[in-house]
Amino acid sequence: MPKVKSGGGFRAIWYTLKKSREVGGIWKMFQAMRTKNACKTCALGMGGQKGGMVNEAGSWPEFCKKSLQAMAADMQGAIKPEFWSTYSVPQLQQFSPLDLETCGRLTQPVVLEKGSQYYKPISWEDAFARITSKLKQLTANETFWYFSGRSSNEAGFLLQLFARLYGTNNVNNCSFYCHQASGVGLTTSLGTGTATVTLEDVEKADLVFLIGGNPPSNHPRLMSSLMMVRNKGGKVVAINPVIETGLVNFRIPSNMWSLFFGTKVASTYVQPHIGGDLALLVGIAKRVVELKAHDEAYLLDHCEGADAWLAKIAATPWDEIERKSGVTIGEIDDMARQYAAAKRVNFCWTMGITHHANGVENVQAIVNLALLRGMIGKEGCGVMPIRGHSNVQGIGSMGVTPKLKDSVFAALEREFAVQLPTTKGLDTLGCMEESFAGRLKFGLCLGGNLYGSNPEATFAAASLAKLETLVYLSTTLNTGHAHGLGQETFILPMLARDEEPQSTTQESMFNYVRLSDGGPARHVGPKSEVEVVATMASQTLGDQGPIDWSSMQNTGKIREAISKVVPGFEQLATIGETKQEFQIPGRTFHKPKFPTPSGKAIMHVHQIPELRGGGEQLRLMTVRSEGQFNTVVYETEDLYRNQTRRDVILLHPDDVQRLGLEENQQVTIRSEVGEMKNILVRPYPEIRAGNALMYYPEANVLVPRTADPYSKTPAFKNVLVTIAVPVAQQVTTPGAQLLKIS
Repeated sequence: MPKVKSGGGFRAIWYTLKKSREVGGIWKMFQAMRTKNACKTCALGMGGQKGGMVNEAGSWPEFCKKSLQAMAADMQGAIKPEFWSTYSVPQLQQFSPLDLETCGRLTQPVVLEKGSQYYKPISWEDAFARITSKLKQLTANETFWYFSGRSSNEAGFLLQLFARLYGTNNVNNCSFYCHQASGVGLTTSLGTGTATVTLEDVEKADLVFLIGGNPPSNHPRLMSSLMMVRNKGGKVVAINPVIETGLVNFRIPSNMWSLFFGTKVASTYVQPHIGGDLALLVGIAKRVVELKAHDEAYLLDHCEGADAWLAKIAATPWDEIERKSGVTIGEIDDMARQYAAAKRVNFCWTMGITHHANGVENVQAIVNLALLRGMIGKEGCGVMPIRGHSNVQGIGSMGVTPKLKDSVFAALEREFAVQLPTTKGLDTLGCMEESFAGRLKFGLCLGGNLYGSNPEATFAAASLAKLETLVYLSTTLNTGHAHGLGQETFILPMLARDEEPQSTTQESMFNYVRLSDGGPARHVGPKSEVEVVATMASQTLGDQGPIDWSSMQNTGKIREAISKVVPGFEQLATIGETKQEFQIPGRTFHKPKFPTPSGKAIMHVHQIPELRGGGEQLRLMTVRSEGQFNTVVYETEDLYRNQTRRDVILLHPDDVQRLGLEENQQVTIRSEVGEMKNILVRPYPEIRAGNALMYYPEANVLVPRTADPYSKTPAFKNVLVTIAVPVAQQVTTPGAQLLKIS
């Protein structure tokens, strides 16, 4: 297959037509995309009351392949009743993530009973009765409650309230496995856990650092903003161990010039080793200070800990920085000079920064670098974690975290005249480990794929298998429904966002709250999230207590409650009537005043970790493909990396030769916790030698439960692996290095 030389372009247009044909034609797809609902995929904030395909700044048409894929999945036909008696669980376990996703929409509740190998359909009444009966038998801290970032603010708030009044703080969400390190790193530095900029700020920048991310595949609509930066003469510095096609050149279909001629995205591209980010960030800061380009007055007036941090970077030797980052002082000097010359700088990152055992420190180091030149606290500047799920930030704002913010805790107790639990709640990985230990008996998952998002997949399956009851609220099948099974497992079919009978709200990564109108249901059977949560709460806790749960099926009533207890969401009470979307106050910083005790930003000193691996040990990063969103695989093909299958390991040609391997050779990949057999070796010049790339979530079996101590985010991006050749393949060839099988 000829290698694609740019992202987007006519291939994206052709794909749009292809997906439209699959669901009934271009007009049907266009109508679905134009509804007044927030996008179902990433948190860049498309849609809402400005209409589908419209971003927060009012630009149209703004949509991407990811939103199209999610919409097409929701427009599938229904899974037929005979499906459940045709395919056993062992058979479903042979399905790929793509196979499961394309089985169709879930339309009837099903249960997998203990000892059975087949799910069987049951009525909603029976499902509710059995689930709530189980909850009444357990103590609250024998349960956990897991939330996806695709749910609404209303459903998230309601379910966490149910869990806490039931008596537990074992309330967590998918951000613990992606951007929790961003939230912790930003909060400990700036007093806020979200982006400090607006969409307009990004487009005003004259320099953007894009660190550890691949937006052309995972957040394609950001490419329009980067195009605007480049068209105005700005620069983009891409820092990534892999040269990603879309970061080199991207053809934006909504811009005719870009569509036909392409937009050069990265003006500078630097490839550190996996795990070398902290050393690189320290190096850039050190060189900026040597160039005397730092803002001493800003550091003095608006930062705490600057002196200790400056002393630390001054004392860090250049040879240590080069060795631990894998980047030369010449490359670092070039980036530092670009930074020194810029007036308005944005720092953006994704999970290439957070998926490390020092993820929080990586984020703090980015903030340190931004503060060094006063690039937080004025227009056109700031820091921005590029978040995945379209409402993962809103779910956090709604209190879906083991510990509520003190202000929210107090307001909930005051508003509802209740007493909330004060026991220490479990984070997501903590729930998995407690489940494995047998101390948890019940789990409820509002969307997402808890099994598929976990490190050490074998452990994840064993952990969930110890639960007596596991409940999934889902729209389509995923690998969790086949592998992440409790002793009794329920799957309850949910309506998609644009099928909700009432309006709901979502929050973008720019702290902008959007209103979704919902729409007509495509199938008979699925229920809305708030109806299901309110019904379970009513049947478990009753309606005679402080909350009339039956009345909480009204999303307007839920929004009234949110407006009274969550700071910054006061306007939510009337958004259903006014249709006025809003940005949450106090999170965007156009002045250097921060919500910390002193009002100043806090700079942190770090020890640079040693670079792991070497020799036969490769540093592995697990990644999403261009045909994928989070754990959901929509296409087997990874167009931009020129791969047509997912059972591959991408290695630099030098490593292929050094290890005595051949292209398309079948090998076994081993880590400290697992192995994958029959993986194909693929030479890939775009990856830095000494590093390797495999696809998530399939490669989760190799990822240990090593996690950042502050955020509990697993290190999906820095896994040490070795490659073993099956004995039958080991032949003596001149210069070949034969690998031992342990």
